[in-house]
Amino acid sequence: MLRKRVLISGVVQGVFFRDTCRRVAGQQGVAGWVRNLPDGRVEAVFEGAPESVERLVEWSRRGPAEASVTGVDAREEPVEGLSGFQIRHS
Repeated sequence: MLRKRVLISGVVQGVFFRDTCRRVAGQQGVAGWVRNLPDGRVEAVFEGAPESVERLVEWSRRGPAEASVTGVDAREEPVEGLSGFQIRHS
């Protein structure tokens, strides 16, 4: 198992980033959450099989078609054993 916290910069709010991320995570069997930050970035936590988590990190570098990603900071963290994937609103 692998856990990564990802901060995504660019035009990533108001472009269905969170909802698309939730769907892609479900397809990859990755648990975690995603939320908008007040500074315009998106923050996400991905937990799961290492190859699946890495696919989500790579997807974050592009995002959905409407997004324009300019930066991704991904850091490994201790696994917490999350289940499911949620869109957080805070």
